[in-house]
Amino acid sequence: MTRTLITSALPYINGIKHLGNLVGSQLPSDVYARFCRAQGHEVMYICATDEHGTPAELAAAKTGQDVADFCAEMHETQAELARGFRLSFDHFGRSSSQQNHELTQYFAGKLADNGLLEEVSEKQVYSNTDGRYLPDRYIEGECPNCGSPDARGDQCENCTKQLSPTDLINPRSAISGSTDLEVRETKHLYLRQSKLSKTLDDWISSKTDWPILTTSIAKKWLHDGDGLQDRGITRDLDWGVPVKRGIADWPGMEGKVFYVWFDAPIAYIAATAEWADANGKTDADWERWWRTDKGADDVNYVQFMGKDNVPFHTLSFPATIMGADDNWKLVDFIKSFNYLNYDGGQFSTSKGRGVFMNQALDILPSDYWRWWLLSHVPESSDSEFTWDSFQGGVNKDLADVLGNFVSRITKFCRAKFGEEVPAGGEYGEAEANVIAQLTERLKSYEDNMAKMEVRKSASDLRAIWAIGNEYLQATAPWTLFKTDPDGAAAITRFALNLVPFYAALSEPFIPDAAQIMANSMNASKEWPTDVNAALNALPAGHAFTVAEVLFAKITDEARDEMQAKFAGA
Repeated sequence: MTRTLITSALPYINGIKHLGNLVGSQLPSDVYARFCRAQGHEVMYICATDEHGTPAELAAAKTGQDVADFCAEMHETQAELARGFRLSFDHFGRSSSQQNHELTQYFAGKLADNGLLEEVSEKQVYSNTDGRYLPDRYIEGECPNCGSPDARGDQCENCTKQLSPTDLINPRSAISGSTDLEVRETKHLYLRQSKLSKTLDDWISSKTDWPILTTSIAKKWLHDGDGLQDRGITRDLDWGVPVKRGIADWPGMEGKVFYVWFDAPIAYIAATAEWADANGKTDADWERWWRTDKGADDVNYVQFMGKDNVPFHTLSFPATIMGADDNWKLVDFIKSFNYLNYDGGQFSTSKGRGVFMNQALDILPSDYWRWWLLSHVPESSDSEFTWDSFQGGVNKDLADVLGNFVSRITKFCRAKFGEEVPAGGEYGEAEANVIAQLTERLKSYEDNMAKMEVRKSASDLRAIWAIGNEYLQATAPWTLFKTDPDGAAAITRFALNLVPFYAALSEPFIPDAAQIMANSMNASKEWPTDVNAALNALPAGHAFTVAEVLFAKITDEARDEMQAKFAGA
């Protein structure tokens, strides 16, 4: 049995995520996790809310809540939305957990022991108006690299350039907007990534099967300018993991916390420890996924993320794992994605532009969104959500192809033979041709799923559905029934067997519809290993019920209404 560890980039706690966030890591990772389970893999699928740092403090301040209370509330909101989109996490943890506090402090201690942390006196921006230091995201200003006016103090989202707060031109406080800023000295711990640059470069270079998007971003950070720079891992904030070595204070670091991007990836490990604690497991049960001296050598570890997260997962987090030098599992494959844009522009929380996860589920069931997003996932380039495209994907793929097939064959059988698989007739050349086509397409589907080629997999699945529709159109059992009831019965029996076959293959993409199909046929969703056997699984006399309408079409009026509603101010 293959053991597969899957992590999805942690969603920030600062608000409900939009569809672009959803398709950038969580949805594709869920498809892969479901596929791996169907293949018989032992899967550990982990995610968590990213709760520390500036975004959490700023978001809590806007609501007037204590930051810990705000994070607890938003964690449950995000967990509920994850359930609504049928994200099948084995555990959805929290970076603020005690497990993550302890592991973050442990890793920092190991890095210090190995000479990879350095105490640095640095100049940092202090806001006289706010009465506090303004690290990373508390400062906004003009990017010195591309000129974007809204760069943050840690990174410019426009050009992905890694920045320090003092790099910004015309900086302003993200809290008050004040420009009454001055530079003061403060001490911080730096991870000496530069000492591991050659090791990281060789490691990245060995990953010849990784997406170009992933490796190109890593190589850019390693080789552009002066190469990989040492990185501060502490901040002058109140909310976060306190800077300690185990339970001991860290002299000179009193009142500081670890930088959110140091502790957030460690939360993958900590959330697995949370899973163990929540399920009455032992430390050995989670360590076998993460420690190579405890059995993790045979684990295939895959990470999913948007391209903005790539530098931290290809460089900073691996530097932490390598630098600790204590038998921790490194990632085997990083699947990264470009951005999903919205209807000619960008998603915007402040302008109410675009669809957010809670709004999507209020409008339509999750399968509608899952299918369109996954069949348009931004793998090779940025992609764009438009309401015309969404309507077309739902109406043509889900309603006209899959839904129509299931509805036509089950209703026809009920009308002519009753609600059981009919006896009579034999399969012939038409059925043999379908089996041959499906066998070829299934192989392509499985190969693309194994390679995490999500768009190609969706295209294969759509083609598999279409084969059933084309078969029904060509054989027309409703016409044949008039002259050859036995022949019509054989066609109907064969087509009914396609329904649980489709349920099994569709489950990674549209799990609710897959369950409805399986339930209606009183069948399991067992992944087919032999198409011929799968299409003979339901014998004559097997009872079924006619499924409800799988997918309702989106009318032009509904499309226009939704487009206007989410256009933003």
